Amino acid sequence: MNDTPQNIQDMIDDFSFLDDWEDRYMHVIELGKELAPLTDAERNPQTKVNGCVSQVWLVREIGDGNVLTYRGDSDAHIVKGLVAVVLTIFSGRTAQEIKEIDAAAILSKLGLEEHLTPQRSNGLHAMIARIKNDAAELLT
Repeated sequence: MNDTPQNIQDMIDDFSFLDDWEDRYMHVIELGKELAPLTDAERNPQTKVNGCVSQVWLVREIGDGNVLTYRGDSDAHIVKGLVAVVLTIFSGRTAQEIKEIDAAAILSKLGLEEHLTPQRSNGLHAMIARIKNDAAELLT
C-alpha cells in the first residue's frame, strides 16, 4: 500500500516523466514561479532560513490541530523552485506528520539532489531542518 500523500505522489509522478536534468531543472523553476510572493515585512530575520547561500524565507502559520502551513520565497529562481518542492512535501500537515515524513526518500524519488551544487543541497536541508524543528517544538 502506498501511504504517500497525494500531492507528494503527484509531484513524484510529474518528475518521473522528465527524462533529463535540464527538464527537471526547468520544472523546478516553473514550480517556484507559482509561489505567492511574500510581503517585504514577511522577509525578515525571523523568517530567513540560515544555511542557504541564496536568500530564503519561510513564513509559518499554525492552525487547528497543530497543522503547519508555510509560504516561502527566495531571491534565486532555482532555489525558489526548491522552496516550492519543500512546501509541497511539508506545508498543510500536522506536526506529527511532518516528523514522520522521510524527506530524503522523497527527494531521491524526484531525482533532484544528485544534481544540486553542495551549497543548494545545504540550503535545501536547512529548509527541511527548519520545518522539522518547528514540528518538534510543537510536539514538546
